[in-house]
Amino acid sequence: MSFHQQRVVITGASRDFGRTLAIRFAQKGAEVFLSARSLEASRRVANEIRELGHERVRAFACDLSDAASIRRFADELAQSTDRVDVLINNGARWLEGPDILSASDEDVIDTIASGATGTVLMVKRLLPLLLASDHPDIVNMISAAGLPAHYRSTAHDAFYAAKSAQAGFADILSRRLRPRGVRVIALYPPDFSNPDPLSPQWESTPRGSGDVLTAHSVAECVFFALGQPRDCFIKSFHFEQVPDVLTNQR
Repeated sequence: MSFHQQRVVITGASRDFGRTLAIRFAQKGAEVFLSARSLEASRRVANEIRELGHERVRAFACDLSDAASIRRFADELAQSTDRVDVLINNGARWLEGPDILSASDEDVIDTIASGATGTVLMVKRLLPLLLASDHPDIVNMISAAGLPAHYRSTAHDAFYAAKSAQAGFADILSRRLRPRGVRVIALYPPDFSNPDPLSPQWESTPRGSGDVLTAHSVAECVFFALGQPRDCFIKSFHFEQVPDVLTNQR
């Protein structure tokens, strides 16, 4: 589907799946607004997109663990656009380590703040711009780590806590914003491979029933949900995890 005339905000857009979504939305015609902790990082992806011939891209700095940074980002965004059609809550700090003692207090606080508090504040600050759209959507990239009884990621306990908080927020947000015309979509992928969308591996990576889930397939789920008529609220995507496969969920 085409996303021409749509304005899409993507947090955590400087690397991994955030960068993938930024490039794919731009390739589908969207005007994209990218944020990352450092302006240099988001500008780097914006420049990649421009080199592909897509000029409608803006880069911003936003630290999701810092409320003041989120406020500044929202203010700067409001000066650049009068609406947001799609907000992709992708940004969240990854923290490795199955031993709770392996991370510092500061790392634990930052991980939970960026993944949980940051998502809540981002929605709060951008909701006026979303409500200015005729077809507002919020997409929350959560993780299977946010599901009850999931244990197969090598993530730290704090990452699990952050993702569980995001899951609870997405659930109540969907119920409360639907009367205002805002669709809230949550994705709970297990660990998945993320080939560079600008490389041959994007198309050649196996996507069979016995293969590890790919970013290509996860992105297609996002586009599928957004492309549905407005009476179709796809609340969440849940995925089977290939047995005995453990890779880092980022």
